[in-house]
Amino acid sequence: MIRRRTLLTALATTPVLSGVAVTTTATPAAAAEPASNTALYADPTWSEGVHWGRRSRRHLIDDQSTTGRAPFLRSTVIAPHGGGIEGGTSELCLAIAGYDPADLAPTPVAGPVHDFWMFEGLMSSGNGALHVTSTHCDDTIARSLCAGSLNVLSLHGCKPEQAGLEPGAAAVLVGGLNPTFRQYLMEEFTAAGIRAVTASGEEEIAGIDPGNICNRTLLGMGAQLEMTTALRTAMFAAGKNTVADRATNLLPSFWTFTAATRRAIDRVEAGQTVL
Repeated sequence: MIRRRTLLTALATTPVLSGVAVTTTATPAAAAEPASNTALYADPTWSEGVHWGRRSRRHLIDDQSTTGRAPFLRSTVIAPHGGGIEGGTSELCLAIAGYDPADLAPTPVAGPVHDFWMFEGLMSSGNGALHVTSTHCDDTIARSLCAGSLNVLSLHGCKPEQAGLEPGAAAVLVGGLNPTFRQYLMEEFTAAGIRAVTASGEEEIAGIDPGNICNRTLLGMGAQLEMTTALRTAMFAAGKNTVADRATNLLPSFWTFTAATRRAIDRVEAGQTVL
């Protein structure tokens, strides 16, 4: 079986992120793949802000009225392998959450905002060594956001062979334990002309382990997207598919994918009553 961590797809290596202090430090020679976020954070080999970084946003819920109700944000979007680990997932995480990846202004895609969290590799090379599998993602903020959400959408990058697809295939694999969420994602991607495949086989690709961070929701189920290298590459201008340039060089296909995903989230939320 081809293991996910042997096929990590870093689409870029230039270590610059909007709003994040970065460095050109390469992978420490002695570093071993971390068993969890907790283990990585405790490892003196790695330093936050040098080798890796985190970004998140939890929106304020302030309800002081005894006669009315403040809106409850139902969904969280996460990118556990952002930055230089699985290229393009950070930018998609921000856009799907409702923010422009370049400056965090509201996106051109109308609709609500969602909470988000991402873990990002900041090195010039070797960011794959920072990969923590989704079942071992135990970052405190990530766990907290997911546990307080009805829905979680987790974004990942993969290679076609991990899904049994032909070389160079541009497709998104839809997984996770929430069947309704998966159905809406498949329908919206198909309607938008995006090749969507039901994820199966290896658990890390299918996202069916209850311990997977995407399933650690109030409902005990969520959704996971695995996007092939070709699909993500086509979302950014040629020659600008780097960590430094991606956020300001988004092609129409990026927004097509974003809009389709947000429509699926809207449909899921429309059927959920918050008592």
